[in-house]
Amino acid sequence: MIQKYFPLDKNYILEKAQLDLEKELITYLIAFSKEFYLKNNNPLGIEDETISSIKAHETEYTERLVEFYRNLAGVYRYKFGQNQLEFLFDGNDHYDKYVQDWSNTFKKWLIDFCLKPNFLRAVLELTVFYPEGKKAELAENRMKTFINQHFSLKIYKYKGIVRKLA
Repeated sequence: MIQKYFPLDKNYILEKAQLDLEKELITYLIAFSKEFYLKNNNPLGIEDETISSIKAHETEYTERLVEFYRNLAGVYRYKFGQNQLEFLFDGNDHYDKYVQDWSNTFKKWLIDFCLKPNFLRAVLELTVFYPEGKKAELAENRMKTFINQHFSLKIYKYKGIVRKLA
């Protein structure tokens, strides 16, 4: 089980689905971010050191994005997760429905996120360019700040998710 982000964070089937998809969706996040950067920031395909590094990078799972992923999963449960299971008439079970819904929402959010230069820069710093020490912490903090600003929420380590007041 992961951190409880709000008092009614008790949809354990959704949480399990999100945890089971963690490696797959983090790998997708990295690959999508690299591809998005190459298409939108280098449409002419001019090869420089940065572009060469991105193209040469092997997309694989990294633990540097786990906190971001889990915070995002918590935000999804906060916004869309309900403790009361709904009736499903299509023959699927709730786990399969949650896997599909979470995966689709994650991929849609990723398109919006990649339009923000700070997000894209932070993902590339944490994966392709492998910063060490403080630089990595700064990129991880930028990812957390991005979630806070994008969703108008504040995520605390012990209090969980709190709506930001305008």
